[in-house]
Amino acid sequence: MASLTSIAKLAGGVLAGQVAVVGFSVADTAMLGRASDTAGLGALAVGNALYVTLYVTLAEVMQALLPALGRAHGSGRPDQIGATFRQGLWLALGLCGLGLALLLYPQPLLALSGHPGDPEVLQYLRVQALALPAALALRAHVALGQAIARPLPVTLLQISGLLMKLLLNALLIDPHGFGLAGAGLGAVGCAIATCATQWAMLGGAVLQHRLDPMLRKIGTLTHWEGPDPGAIRALLVLGVPIGASVLVEVSAFTGMALFISHLDAASLAAHQIASSASVLLYMVPLSIGIAAGALVAQQIGAGDLRRARLAAWRAVGLAGGLGLLMALILISQRHRLAALYDPDPHVQAVAVGLLGIVAILQVFDALQICSAFVLRAYHVAVLPSVLYALALWGVGLGGGYFLCFDPLHVVPAALRGAAGFWAGNAAGLALTASSLLVLLRVHARRP
Repeated sequence: MASLTSIAKLAGGVLAGQVAVVGFSVADTAMLGRASDTAGLGALAVGNALYVTLYVTLAEVMQALLPALGRAHGSGRPDQIGATFRQGLWLALGLCGLGLALLLYPQPLLALSGHPGDPEVLQYLRVQALALPAALALRAHVALGQAIARPLPVTLLQISGLLMKLLLNALLIDPHGFGLAGAGLGAVGCAIATCATQWAMLGGAVLQHRLDPMLRKIGTLTHWEGPDPGAIRALLVLGVPIGASVLVEVSAFTGMALFISHLDAASLAAHQIASSASVLLYMVPLSIGIAAGALVAQQIGAGDLRRARLAAWRAVGLAGGLGLLMALILISQRHRLAALYDPDPHVQAVAVGLLGIVAILQVFDALQICSAFVLRAYHVAVLPSVLYALALWGVGLGGGYFLCFDPLHVVPAALRGAAGFWAGNAAGLALTASSLLVLLRVHARRP
């Protein structure tokens, strides 16, 4: 039975890897900023926003492998695990075609966002296109490690990748620091470092499949078969709604930033502080959700629906409890955190208010993401994606716009401006969490 200990143990391994992955973007921004490359930072901001939106959406389609592999593992069928994994690689190859087309010819998307074809942005995206095949293939490897409750090899690979990324960034952004001639490559250097690291990590993943006794027993790469339309269709039926849900989440945050950018500079800076804190805290319930999805899928695959139901609610309870703990810590430390990010008293004052709202939404965010992953184990993804769109676009962005700009002059001062969008987002997440918990209750009780 999936106890709280087993959920926490798997989530801890997943969390370490998630933090390492987030470190890629943090390293790019911090190291390029230290190099005082203002133009490069601008190119990085635009290029990375487009790349991350595209990559995360496609990677979440690959997330359909988690419940599929988890069920196969729970049923004690290593041959089915290997076959599903290989079909996942074919799926990654197909998704690559779409991703490469958008990254190699991004001008229409850039025009929609109001950014003409900046040569550095175009070059950044084209280099990132070279990294995409490796990055998506790695998603299959990551899903396998999570599904069979062995995240440590994947985590070690991700941490090693981060170390390699940091070294390559330093070499390519500031070669003079290593006694080398030539100018730094700016944002393009970051993309080259990412590309090299992703392919090196994929090579490491192949070695793990060749050398790890458990992976060799599963036979993931011992033989090969062509794409199975039925198997890939089954993955897409689950994966496309998952990708749509994530696209809604990402675009809701992007929309907030775009609207808030029309306010004063202090509001935008405070929004960045709130976003940074929110993303970092989100890693904890996300890891619990991934662990829960894998363990519940294993129990379903084993045919033990009672244990699956117990594991589901234990994970949701753990996520909600940790969300509440993080909320209390953030409320008590929000003044210090705001001061740590920015010395400007005006920015700090706005950020403190936003961080208070971020603290409140942590509980809802934790409940909704854990519930979403558990529902995927039950192969429920279409209705949640519709709920995400209604709640995060309708209530979140729509309600946030009303609160922020107060067209009817009825909104209290504390909820106008950037705080309005964060309050709208919190309300949208509360609605999402409530709806998904009801869905989970319905599906978990079915025989």
